[in-house]
Amino acid sequence: MISSTKNDQVKMVVELRKKAKARNEAGLFVAEGLRMVSELPPDRAWRLYVSESFLKNRENAGLLERFSRYEIVTDQVFSAMSDTQTPQGILALAKQYEYELSDLLSAPGPAHLMILENLQDPGNLGTILRAGEGAGTTGVIMSRDTVDIYNPKVVRSTMGSAFRVPFLYTDDLPGTVRELKAGGIRLFAAHLEGRNNYEEEDYTGNTGFLIGNEGNGLTEELSAAADAWVKIPMAGKVESLNAAVAASILMFETARQRRSGRSMK
Repeated sequence: MISSTKNDQVKMVVELRKKAKARNEAGLFVAEGLRMVSELPPDRAWRLYVSESFLKNRENAGLLERFSRYEIVTDQVFSAMSDTQTPQGILALAKQYEYELSDLLSAPGPAHLMILENLQDPGNLGTILRAGEGAGTTGVIMSRDTVDIYNPKVVRSTMGSAFRVPFLYTDDLPGTVRELKAGGIRLFAAHLEGRNNYEEEDYTGNTGFLIGNEGNGLTEELSAAADAWVKIPMAGKVESLNAAVAASILMFETARQRRSGRSMK
């Protein structure tokens, strides 16, 4: 049993929890909580930690049976390892996923991509992945300056979707966008100056949506790369929506069109 916060394993967990650089160098990330660990494929678990209190609860035995071994830590030590105010007593160090652009384009049926430029809010990214899985998104492409997908807040807010939705960071987002266009993917930018309302466009073919930074929107370069700008009409005095909300509206409109086979134009 680990009973000291000075233990090297405890220090490693804390380092991985706090720093993207440490996560990338180790190729690991922290998945904490009952939901996240239960969603994690066992072959992705590099090491599992449980608190004394967690182990004493017989209802948790079934979850632990999925894993070959685990480390027990005191409740106090687990609190130091945890990223939450009310720890559930279980976390895993998990192996990071690695995808190529071809992985995001290999799903059956037309592409349905989310392309994110410099998103900074962990909750926004997590929501886009979670909603994206529900809407049938085939992949998420992000500029390198977008928040780390393995930030613990992002991982938790995906509710397991981070383990299933293919994603890719790119050092050259405009170049990747050009590659997508050359491959026959039609790109739509969520933009206040959009000509058509979002439901008037056709998303039944290969489609990608460009979503910009929460405060500044898309850069001019990326906006210019879109085949069309679309707008989400607003009532009242609201000018724009949260990035994750706007992305979700577009993703589920795409899902609706693909179920019915047509837009509302």
